[in-house]
Amino acid sequence: MVGRRELLRAVVALVGLVFGVAAIAQTPGVTASSIRIGQSAALSGAAAELGTEMRQGIEAYFATVNAAGGVNGRRLELVSLDDGYEPDRAAQNTRTLIEDEQVFALLGYVGTPTSEASLPIFTEARVPFVGAFTGAELLRDPFNRYIFNVRASYYQETGRIVDHLVAAGTTRIAVFHQNDSYGRAGLEGVRRAMERHGLEIHAVATVERNSTDVAEATRILTAAEPVAIIQISAYASCAALIKAMQDLRVPPQFFNVSFVGSRPLAEALGDVGRGVIVSQVVPFPFSGVSPLVRTYREAMERQGTTNLSFTSMEGFLAAMVTVEGLRRSGEDLTREGFVRAMETIRGHDFGGFVVTFTDGNHNGSDFVDLTMISRDGRFIR
Repeated sequence: MVGRRELLRAVVALVGLVFGVAAIAQTPGVTASSIRIGQSAALSGAAAELGTEMRQGIEAYFATVNAAGGVNGRRLELVSLDDGYEPDRAAQNTRTLIEDEQVFALLGYVGTPTSEASLPIFTEARVPFVGAFTGAELLRDPFNRYIFNVRASYYQETGRIVDHLVAAGTTRIAVFHQNDSYGRAGLEGVRRAMERHGLEIHAVATVERNSTDVAEATRILTAAEPVAIIQISAYASCAALIKAMQDLRVPPQFFNVSFVGSRPLAEALGDVGRGVIVSQVVPFPFSGVSPLVRTYREAMERQGTTNLSFTSMEGFLAAMVTVEGLRRSGEDLTREGFVRAMETIRGHDFGGFVVTFTDGNHNGSDFVDLTMISRDGRFIR
């Protein structure tokens, strides 16, 4: 016969189990065995390779974590929806992910206009938004406690490019930018950097999002005769402009920020890509020098992916930072607890890439590097 003390212990344990299950049920996207994470990205259209590579990097790291038992015993699940790099679709995807898919957090969104359209939705729902593939200021200022930026900003990238050019004696600097919030963010970054040197932008030309019609931009920039052109657009339109201006007697030197999509840009350019420079916000992924790069390469190989890239490296790194926050949150996982846990990541070295968040600053890194496309379409530092 069970004694009163043993019976009481059993009841207490049962009550604890019921309340524990209820607590988990109250946190969307979290069960006793899984954590569901959402992503909206361009998986089709002119920027499809950016979204595809970002997703590949996230999935590679999630697979690595799941193979080792998950996070505090829970497997990671990624739900990716295609937005075609269109803001309206991204906004609808965000509602779907939060309301229908019941994801715990959002990770690895691709693009400034798509992130901008989603911002009021995830903010109102108080859903963490981590590691977006954009360096736009609108995700940095004003401060939003649900946004965690893993990468450096476009202001930092364009500042590095302008400083490099001016140090080399180049001042006739033009800008070719996408005619949306992404392009305008890059343009403002160049303007600010030029102003620091007492200079003005020499000429400006634009292209519409998801378009490769660069005829008017080519005309404007050809007439201006710049020595260098800083491009703030995606790989298809940037490649179109570079090709269109190759027949000039003295073609300008072309610079791109990281969002361009380095690998697809090099592939689109082929033989004319040599010498094109791209700023990067993650470590060089093609040599296994740092522990981070080795881990990335091994994870991608296990997934059967041979096309290494800066973009999939960024997705991989964003996933690493997210998982670190999940681990620090403990077993009783909540969104608010996750935000607080992420804010304890201070000076954390992810194997050669240091990230710091505080309760007043969610911009994790200021790392910027410059790379160049070489003769064979490979990247060199």
